[in-house]
Amino acid sequence: MKLPPLATLTVAVLGIVALMSAYTVDQTEQVIITQFGRPVGEPITNPGLHFKLPFVQQVNRFDKRYMAWDGPMVEMSTKDKTYVQVDTFARWRITNPMQYYLRLRDERSAQSRLEDILGSETRTAIAKHELIEVVRSNKDRQPKIDETLVATGEDALGVLRPIRYGREVIEKGIFDSAAPKLAEFGIELLDVRFKRINYNPEVLERIYQRMISERLQIAQRFRSEGEGESARINGNRERDINEIESTAYKQVQEIRGGADAKATAIYAKAYTQKPEAAEFYRFLKSMDTYGKVINKDSTIVLSTNSDLFSLLKRVDGKSH
Repeated sequence: MKLPPLATLTVAVLGIVALMSAYTVDQTEQVIITQFGRPVGEPITNPGLHFKLPFVQQVNRFDKRYMAWDGPMVEMSTKDKTYVQVDTFARWRITNPMQYYLRLRDERSAQSRLEDILGSETRTAIAKHELIEVVRSNKDRQPKIDETLVATGEDALGVLRPIRYGREVIEKGIFDSAAPKLAEFGIELLDVRFKRINYNPEVLERIYQRMISERLQIAQRFRSEGEGESARINGNRERDINEIESTAYKQVQEIRGGADAKATAIYAKAYTQKPEAAEFYRFLKSMDTYGKVINKDSTIVLSTNSDLFSLLKRVDGKSH
């Protein structure tokens, strides 16, 4: 049976009204109904089919899942006046959708508020700590140390200054300071971390120069130690050589003295057996003396009474 035009129109209007009244809430969403811009009723967090007044009420959907905030790279100064560029990120979620809607309205405003609060707390935390505190993650973690670079005294090379806090404690401090402020906007801050920490380009050149200076200092220390060791080795070598030469010279003199004593004893024994042998020994010694004293270019004036001239005389006392 065909409905009258008015009935058909009525059914169509009712269908449109029902369609405009019904809405669904996904399990990842939470909804606030507003009427003429003002919230009506409690936030709807249960998934399923729900109804509202058509035309006058609007559905405002907010995500229930964890959401990310990725802050920009911001330049700031540490306690020791070193400028660094810090990149921070955080995770958050909406726990009070009504308060979130009244204070922020949408996610864009929430991201802006997160950037203001987390950025401010990050700058404050970085300004309270030195660079080594920000860079090192755990104060209990012991860095590897090259034993060859460790020197005695306060200026030991290759040894990092001990830290009191560490990066994790600084991040927790930022979290503890920012979480209550974000809670006023219906936001629960889940975590905040440093993604990256870079030196300022102008500071980076000074850091490189300081690293080069430190390496040159290490190299100079190695050279000094090597020169000292070389001097010690050379000193020991010279001492050992002198000791060996002295011992050898002593042994040579002892052997030579012993040989001369034995030769003298043999000569004495040989030339003292008969008078003729003694006279022959005196003759040989004189000849040996002539060979040392007289040569082809020598001119010698001798007295006839000298020992050297005695052998030039005849046996009977007459000269040749």
